[in-house]
Amino acid sequence: MFDTISVTNDTRGVATLTLNRPGKHNAMSAQMISELTQAAGQLGADDSVRVVVLTGAGKSFCAGGDLGWMQDQMAADPETRFTEARKLAEMLQALNTLPKPLIGALQGNAFGGGVGLTAVCDVAIGVDTLTMGLTETRLGLIPATIGPYVIARMGEARSRRVFMSARLFDASEAVALGLLAKVVAAVDLPEAVEAEVTPYLSCAPGAVASAKGLVRDLGPRIDDTVIDQTIRALVGRWETDEAKEGIAAFFEKRKPTWISKD
Repeated sequence: MFDTISVTNDTRGVATLTLNRPGKHNAMSAQMISELTQAAGQLGADDSVRVVVLTGAGKSFCAGGDLGWMQDQMAADPETRFTEARKLAEMLQALNTLPKPLIGALQGNAFGGGVGLTAVCDVAIGVDTLTMGLTETRLGLIPATIGPYVIARMGEARSRRVFMSARLFDASEAVALGLLAKVVAAVDLPEAVEAEVTPYLSCAPGAVASAKGLVRDLGPRIDDTVIDQTIRALVGRWETDEAKEGIAAFFEKRKPTWISKD
């Protein structure tokens, strides 16, 4: 049914949504974005699903946006750029508003959009060896469509510490920043996730969905106006010379022009 993700359900109503491009470190391609949106809709509408666990296959949770996909956007016409940026934004909002608890199980590194996926989880637990970072500005881009969710999770003050610098940070700092709720050894990750899942199985599913909706309504505003603003910001950066240079430098395995050659 899906090619870039997998969905499995157990008898208790716990669904595991796995990013499944391990050879690409689960970077988000156009197909993965589409499949995640579809999966969110299906899981949200399935009354047998009580909890969703979001994780990744292989060494990384998610390396962010697929650079080939980004390269395609910069070569596309403006209408296509807006369409593809909207698909990314709608995927994030679909997961953020999923009417089921969403538990992140980060078994490996998360960069760029992978941090965004972490931020839309209700609770995220990571292994003690993982590294995270909002790395977009290294490529001349910005963390635009993920921005509302990252800032809602971390707050403006903590976001400023890592939002613009592309600085990498470890799991313990991710806890301090508010991205992760807990850090555990890799061997203990399943047990830690289970400890988050189990309480929900004693709760009324409708009440859980309503409570989650209320939290979002009372939290920072992430509506169509905000989402449209992030789409315009992302598309605007795709059109800049810096973005073209940053992506080109990555594929040519060289330093971009804003890094000193000394």
